[in-house]
Amino acid sequence: MKLHELKAAEGTRKRRNRVGRGMSSGNGKTSGRGHKGQKQRSGGGTRPGFEGGQMPLFQRLPKRGFTNINRKEYAIVNLETLNKFEDGTEITPELLQKEGVVKNLKTGIKVLGKGSIENKYTVKAHKFSASAKEAIEAAGGKTEVI
Repeated sequence: MKLHELKAAEGTRKRRNRVGRGMSSGNGKTSGRGHKGQKQRSGGGTRPGFEGGQMPLFQRLPKRGFTNINRKEYAIVNLETLNKFEDGTEITPELLQKEGVVKNLKTGIKVLGKGSIENKYTVKAHKFSASAKEAIEAAGGKTEVI
């Protein structure tokens, strides 16, 4: 079989229904919309979530708290992921992004203390957990808050 010999199988292509084309079509006169009412009119219908005048569900549910629009979200890096770098490397947010450790820098980088660290590094990040800072310095490295 060649590309120019391809043909759609019988019954795979359905013709669209042309409404309002006479009574014999099955969808003539009212075009399948029925008689009168909101849904029959052009532009008619209700918005999403409308419940016919009943108090909508999202308005009935209790609401609590608020969303802080100034919230800072940090990209998280654990100590165990730093072990992929060579001894004596200066680890910066740009290096982490270039190496694919972090996809999106967000507000900044936060280093957490999960795992252990074998080499000496100079780590530059926006935040450090107490355990991460302790572990980096115990391994002979330095931490620097940007």
